[in-house]
Parts: sequence; structure tokens; C-alpha cells
Amino acid sequence: MAEITGTDGTWTFNGEILRIVPGSDAKVHEIRKALGDRSIPLEAIAGAAFEAGRKGGHLRLRLRKGADPVYDAAAGGLTAPADPYRLSVPKDRVGAAEYFADELRDLLQVYQVPSGPCESWLLPAPDVPVSATAGDAAVSFDGERVRLEWTWLAASGKEAAGNQEFRLADVVGVEWKPLSGVGYGSLRFRLKDEGPPKRPDKDLHCVSWGVQRFGGTTVLVAAAVLPMLSRPAAELPAAPSEADQDALLRRLAELGELHKAGVLTEEEFSAAKQALLRRL
Repeated sequence: MAEITGTDGTWTFNGEILRIVPGSDAKVHEIRKALGDRSIPLEAIAGAAFEAGRKGGHLRLRLRKGADPVYDAAAGGLTAPADPYRLSVPKDRVGAAEYFADELRDLLQVYQVPSGPCESWLLPAPDVPVSATAGDAAVSFDGERVRLEWTWLAASGKEAAGNQEFRLADVVGVEWKPLSGVGYGSLRFRLKDEGPPKRPDKDLHCVSWGVQRFGGTTVLVAAAVLPMLSRPAAELPAAPSEADQDALLRRLAELGELHKAGVLTEEEFSAAKQALLRRL
């Protein structure tokens, strides 16, 4: 087993799975922390390299398209310090980092892992519900609906239109871009039958920001939506019937009684309640 620790976290590889654990230091980027541990199967990896720098260097992982919703949603826009697939390595660990990258590349060749797109996702999307706030909006996704709530930074046109909410079934695309130059960073949802795209600060289906480089954790919202867009309509969750809703409400009341009786902890009750509410 190979293991290397850098300033951003620890990478461990057992020949089949590369486990990425973010560091706990306050300087570790919020995207890494929110994403948490990642277990990357060898077949999801397209390449690995060590790139030398003045103070050591960094390991960089390249994934196959269609393997990881986070990697695809970012579309190369995540760079240091936010990129979870980049590990900064100090000078005294350069040799170990080079060996680590060599071992990964050797096994990719031995097992003849293709570098082309995957037929299905190999890593999970961020859990829902998921939310983030950046620039002119707070965005949330519960698995079925996207909601945009404008902040005080929203342009007058967005304020006048009011908060926006739309169904996943109406979304045909999601695009995330980091802040670049004098342009806006943005998280844009493309809906059916909408016209040409507007500027991010004027688009009612778009979160825009002009200060935060990576827009907080908005890329994780994009990553949660992305794989659901590729699912056939028959696989999308159906709305519960009235009978199902009654059963779910009864179950919710039962959970409340179990929590009051001390059978369920606060954490267990909260998790079970959220699962039921998502189904409602």
C-alpha cells in the first residue's frame, strides 16, 4: 500500500482504490472539506502525474469523463487550492510523490484501463439535499427541485422577478464556471424552451458571483444535479400518491414518538426525518 500526505490531505492507494482524505487544517479549501473522503476506483482514473515546483510540487489526478460528477461538473475549473484531485507535496516528499504517480500509471497500463469516457458513473454525486450561497443567490437542490433565493447582491431584474424554483424534469443542462478575469463566476441551469443565454447577473436561472473565485461550494450543487440529467425519465422519482403521503406522514409521527421516548438519538431522528421529507 502506498500513502503520501501533503498540505491538502492524504492519498492512500492499495492497488485498486485511491482514497483521498482532505486535511483538517483551517487553510484547507471549503470544497475539499464539504466533499469529504473520496474513494476512487482504478478504472475511474485516466492518468496521474507529479509536477515539480519551487517548494516541492504536487500530484495531479486526471479522471475519465463520466466517472465522477464532481470532476465533470467542474470541467477543469477547479484549481489550487480547491481541486480535490491535486495534492500539494513538500520538498522532503518529492521522491515519494514521484513513486506514487509511477505506481498509478504502471497499474493503469497493466490492467489496460481505457482513458475514454465511462459508460456509467463510478463515483457518487454529493448527497441531497445540497445547498450553497455565492454572490447574488442561495441555491438548493432536494433531488427533485432547484430553488434560487436572491441575496442583497442580486440585480434589480432578479429582485423584481422574485425567487425562482423549477423542477429537475425541466432542466436540460447545468453549467458551472469559476470567476475569471473581469467576468462573473456562475452556476447556470438551462431549462427547456428557454431563449438565448443572458448575462449571469441578469439570468433568472443563474447564480453569479464577482468576488469568490470558486463561488463557495456551488460546484457541488452542479455535481448533484448533473448525473440526474443523464437518467432516463422512467428512472426519475415519481411523486408519491395520496396513500403514500398518508403513510409517510404516519411514519414521520412515529419517528417523533421514538425520538421523544429516547429510542432514537437526535442525529438518527434528523437523518430519518430528512429522508422521509425528501420522499414527500
